[in-house]
Amino acid sequence: MNRNYTLAAGLCLLTAGGCARHSTVQMPLSKYAQPIAAGQSSLRRVTDPTRLPDLAAAYTNADSLLFDAIQQSLQWFALPSSRRFFPAQGISHGRAEASLLAIKELLSSRPGAKAFAVDLVALFDVYESIGYDGTGTVLFTGYYAPIFAASLTPTGRFAFPLYRRPTDLVTDPETGVPRGRRRADETVVPYYTRRQIETSQMLGGDELVWLEDPLSVYIVHVNGSARLKLQGPEGPGEMYVGYAGKTDRPYTGLGKLMIQEGLLQPDNVTLSAIKRIYQRSPGQVTELIYRNENYVFFTEYDGDRWPMGSIGVRVTPKRTLATDKRIYPRGGLVLVDTQAVSFGRRRRPFLQLMLDQDTGGAIRAPGRADIFMGIGPDAEILAGGQFAEGRLYYLFLKPQYVQRYAR
Repeated sequence: MNRNYTLAAGLCLLTAGGCARHSTVQMPLSKYAQPIAAGQSSLRRVTDPTRLPDLAAAYTNADSLLFDAIQQSLQWFALPSSRRFFPAQGISHGRAEASLLAIKELLSSRPGAKAFAVDLVALFDVYESIGYDGTGTVLFTGYYAPIFAASLTPTGRFAFPLYRRPTDLVTDPETGVPRGRRRADETVVPYYTRRQIETSQMLGGDELVWLEDPLSVYIVHVNGSARLKLQGPEGPGEMYVGYAGKTDRPYTGLGKLMIQEGLLQPDNVTLSAIKRIYQRSPGQVTELIYRNENYVFFTEYDGDRWPMGSIGVRVTPKRTLATDKRIYPRGGLVLVDTQAVSFGRRRRPFLQLMLDQDTGGAIRAPGRADIFMGIGPDAEILAGGQFAEGRLYYLFLKPQYVQRYAR
């Protein structure tokens, strides 16, 4: 498990830090990124029963994917290295792990929706995110893992590489935050920009795989992961790639730049719209891509472990949530109460038990969270339409029950 591996850069990062606005939300995205004050907690325990979410409805939405996601988090909690991240927000490692064992047992007993809600309130403390505004409002966006054609060798069709992590890239070993480039004299300076990397071939020899065009490369950078259908001279096959690090350079969303240049309207910042404009004006869009100085590096994954979230476990569609791991306990059970879109772009309630297993470049502060929607074109539709306010809850066993479920 490598804590530097992250998936949730997300489709939303193609914009200024959030997806196209398919909801009635009119608040500037920067409002949702308000940091918490020093010493302030991102969570508060819900003591008023009227502020509890609809736990019975959450039970009716439970499925096998929820059990898969719980098991992925339990695998992480079993690692000795997971203990270094606790206590978090006053929650101990043992309490967070026992909470997953307890919810797994409770769900397996099939108590029915009403009994589940009663038992959960009896066993668990429910904590609510303070949100961006102190009253619990959280913006939920979406992300996904794309699928692209690729080649292990450069050809006329496949000429744009994803690079392996360079040896001179320096990352904080504890937090995963990029520091820059280590020079021969051991000093650390800012890493090269995207333009410098892609126009100089300075990383020649570190190519991992080649894609068809600069926009495909950029989309993989943004999402941090991809399934690649190999169609080069090596013959047909599949390859799974994921995040292996990024530079310390600033991130600038492509959608924001395209709006500034008059290529997109603010109400139409979608990946499909960006692709259409790229087909008409590839040089102009590539030039805008260069203005995002941040650069991402990749490694190959075993398909059984892909796509992987920031805590080092496989993420699960609509059951993995990405949050700011600086302020939220990782790996634990959460409940998301918001709205999502259907394939027909109609809005519907989204009330799901999920696991906090990932993070992302734009997911900072208590007012942001990112829902993993899955893999491929269908997931792209759902991720692109996910832009809605809601509530985020964390569920932890009451202290007196931790020993009953501890392993």
